[in-house]
Amino acid sequence: MESLLTKTRLSIQPKIDGCAIAIRYIDGKFNKAITKKGFDFSSKIKKIKNVPDCIPIKRDFQIRGELYATNQVAGISQRITRKYLNDKKGIGESFRFCCFQILNGRLNQYETLNYLKKCGFSTPDSYFTNHTSEIQLYKKNWLEKKLFAKYPTNGIVIKINSRKLRLLREKSLSQNNEWQYAIEK
Repeated sequence: MESLLTKTRLSIQPKIDGCAIAIRYIDGKFNKAITKKGFDFSSKIKKIKNVPDCIPIKRDFQIRGELYATNQVAGISQRITRKYLNDKKGIGESFRFCCFQILNGRLNQYETLNYLKKCGFSTPDSYFTNHTSEIQLYKKNWLEKKLFAKYPTNGIVIKINSRKLRLLREKSLSQNNEWQYAIEK
C-alpha cells in the first residue's frame, strides 16, 4: 500500500468468508460454476436463489464472487458452505452469492459493481475513498462491526479503482504489482 499515491481512488469491500466461485454464462445462459481448485459445482450453484439463470448479455461472460452462509460468522460460514457443496443432497436456501469481479473485464471497480447489479447479481456493500490515509479508519470501523455486519467477514479488501493503474501494476515486473489487498485482524 505504501507504493500508492496518497490520493489513489480506492474501493473498500468486505472480505467475505465462504467459498470462491467463478460462474460462466454463454449467450446469457448459466453454463458452469467452478471453485478456485477447479471443481464443478454447477448443479449446487444453480440452486442458490440470488444466482441468475439468465443475464442480458449475449456473449461469453465470466464473473467471480463468494458463496456464503447467511446469518453466520466467519469460519462457520466457510465450513457450512463447503459442506453444502460437497454433500450429495441439500438445498441452497440459506446461502447467498456475492459477485465482485468480471473476469477479463475492462471497467474500473465502481463501474464493474454497477454493471453486475444491472445484470441481476448481488454485489458487496462498498465504500470509495480518494485517500489511502482513511484505510485505517475503515479497518477500525469494520473491527467495531460498524461496517459489513451483514456478511460473515474475516477482513476488508482494498482495491484500486482505476482500471488503467490496475493494468499497469499487473504488468509491472516490480514487487508492487498488486491491485487489491486483504486486511485482516
